[in-house]
Amino acid sequence: MSFELLQPDSLPGALKALAQHGDEAKVLAGGTAIVLMLQQKLIAPTVLVSVGRIPDLAYIRSEPDGIHVGPLTTLRDMERSLVIQTHFPLLAQASGEVGNIRVRNQATLGGNLAEADYASDPPTALLALGTQITATSLRGERTIPLEDFLIGFYTTDLEPDELITDVFIPASAPGSRTTYLKYRSRSSEDRPCACVAAIAAFEAETCTDLRVAVGAASEVPQRLPAVENLARGQALTDELIGEIAAGYADNIDTLEDIRGSAWYRTQMIRIHVVRALEELRNGRR
Repeated sequence: MSFELLQPDSLPGALKALAQHGDEAKVLAGGTAIVLMLQQKLIAPTVLVSVGRIPDLAYIRSEPDGIHVGPLTTLRDMERSLVIQTHFPLLAQASGEVGNIRVRNQATLGGNLAEADYASDPPTALLALGTQITATSLRGERTIPLEDFLIGFYTTDLEPDELITDVFIPASAPGSRTTYLKYRSRSSEDRPCACVAAIAAFEAETCTDLRVAVGAASEVPQRLPAVENLARGQALTDELIGEIAAGYADNIDTLEDIRGSAWYRTQMIRIHVVRALEELRNGRR
């Protein structure tokens, strides 16, 4: 394992390095994923561009229309942030489910998203929240909805010369109820076999908006807007909850790995969508 380590201390310096080395370079942030990939010889870059010395890329900034989170913000900081706990408890909850505290103190949001690991907690929560990614290169910036950013197994829409420079999470409707459910089929520190992030707004008993994201069961976390729309303008009765859960279970092409078969994951989707929607109906904040 031989590579050149570059440690730029500015964003332009990092972008210049990525533009120069292209596909031969990989970005090193917290290192929790890329170090394992290097050790297991899953990747063999000739250049590692460490972004840890770049200032002003770790932040949680509240704005009237939502929050901006810097790519070097650790998952532990997100878990503990009062801003996120208050306005986006779903994201604080999902961030706190990752691995253990040692991992969360090292892993960064940008690294987590750029890795595009299908069995990861934050992307599912972020998808339900309508997150947008800012990708920057020497050519300029572009904003990418998370559903377009995550393409497949360990694959994103990032170009080789781009860095994630901001993650924006739009404000939810006042009084929205949220929940995140993680199902582990093995140890308490394991990655999910399936997970569900859900957010809903209500007027009295009527659901005015519903977003449900299912992760770890397929190549990328998924929302099904046509199924979500079944709830709008309706009370979340047991019958309707069952219909929505069946819609997700029947329309997600589940995968098989050491955490469970495709059939098993389909059953876990059905069960956990039901549980998530019951929590929202019963007042989970």
